Amino acid sequence: MTNSPKILGFVHGAVRGAVVLAAVLLVTGCRGNLSRKPPVHVNPNMDRQERLDPQERFAFFADGRAMRPHVPGTVARGFLREDTRFYSGREADGSFVDRAPVPVTRDLLERGRDRFTIFCSMCHGDAGDGQGIIMTGGYGFVPAPTYHSETLRAQPDGYLFDVLSHGVRTMPGYAQQVPVADRWAIVAYVRALQRSQWAAEGDVPPGVLSTMQTTGGPTP
Repeated sequence: MTNSPKILGFVHGAVRGAVVLAAVLLVTGCRGNLSRKPPVHVNPNMDRQERLDPQERFAFFADGRAMRPHVPGTVARGFLREDTRFYSGREADGSFVDRAPVPVTRDLLERGRDRFTIFCSMCHGDAGDGQGIIMTGGYGFVPAPTYHSETLRAQPDGYLFDVLSHGVRTMPGYAQQVPVADRWAIVAYVRALQRSQWAAEGDVPPGVLSTMQTTGGPTP
C-alpha cells in the first residue's frame, strides 16, 4: 500500500513536535521543585569523607577539639633552617657572612645571570651600573645605586643576600619570588659584574690579552 505524502508529512511533524516537547519538559520540569531525596551522584565518594572539619568538636580528645596543636619540636618538610649562613647570610653572632656559603662555579654564575636579568636588570641595568630601563625611562623612581661604587664593592656577600631577601629603602625584598639558592647565585653574579669593571691585566687570560693588545679591544 502506498502512503500518501500528506500522511507522511503529518507523521513526521507529529514526531518532531513530540521530541521538542519532551526536550522542553526535560529542561524545565525539574526547576522550582523541592525534593527531600539526596542528589544522584555517579561517584559519591567525595560526599561522605571520613574526616573532621576545621574548628569541629571531637569527643575523642580530652579537650574536645578536632584540630590538634603542632607537636613541639616538629618542622614542616622543606622548612628546616639549620644552616643559618646559607638561609640568612649571617654568622652565629648575627654579622653578615663575608663570602657566599656555596661553591662559585660556572653553572652558578650562569644561573645568577639568568635570574639577575629577570629580577634585577630592569632597575640595576645589565652591567649593574644602575642604568636599567626603569631608571632611565623617566618614571620618577628613586635612582638605583651602581654596584661598582666603593661602598657596595666593600660590602660582604651576606649584605647583598640580605638586601635581596628583605629589600632596602625603596627596593622591595625578593624572598618570595627568588629561592635561597638563586639568591646566592645572583650575589655571585653581582660579584662577577663588579670584577668585570675593575679587572686588572692579570685577570685577563693570556690568549685573550694578546688578542686585545693586537686588536686594541676585546675579542668578538
